[in-house]
Order: sequence, then C-alpha cells, then structure tokens
Amino acid sequence: MNKAEARDIVLDVLAGIAPEADYAVLKGTVQLRDELDLDSMDFLNFIAALHERTKIEIPERNYPKLFTLDGAIDYIGR
Repeated sequence: MNKAEARDIVLDVLAGIAPEADYAVLKGTVQLRDELDLDSMDFLNFIAALHERTKIEIPERNYPKLFTLDGAIDYIGR
C-alpha cells in the first residue's frame, strides 16, 4: 500500500470516529488525541478499525507510532 492509499484509509477511519472534525486542516505532526479531542476508547477504536481495514497487526507496543496522522500513515503505508 502506498502513502496516498494509507492516508485515505486513516482519514476515512478517523472520519468514522470523529465526523465533526475538519480534516482539511489536520496537522500531520500533532497528536490525534489532542487535535481531534479523542479519548482513550476513541483511540482504541481507531486502532481496531485500522486493523480491520488493513489486516495489519498493530501490537500495543506500537500504538505510540500511530499517535499522529503522519505516524499512522507511515505505519500502515510501509
């Protein structure tokens, strides 16, 4: 999967969790939990939905790699 496909998936998953957010202004290096006001359950739902969509295993030790938009795109777009 290339980075553009990864970005589309990440944004689509986030839109399902925080539909009110303006994704056009989302910064790639800011923590998603802060920028989108996600709580811990929202973040776990984000991880689960990414796994479901991509079939990529995301062990708990790698969750910090998905804290930002850029990090999530890099992780699943490898």
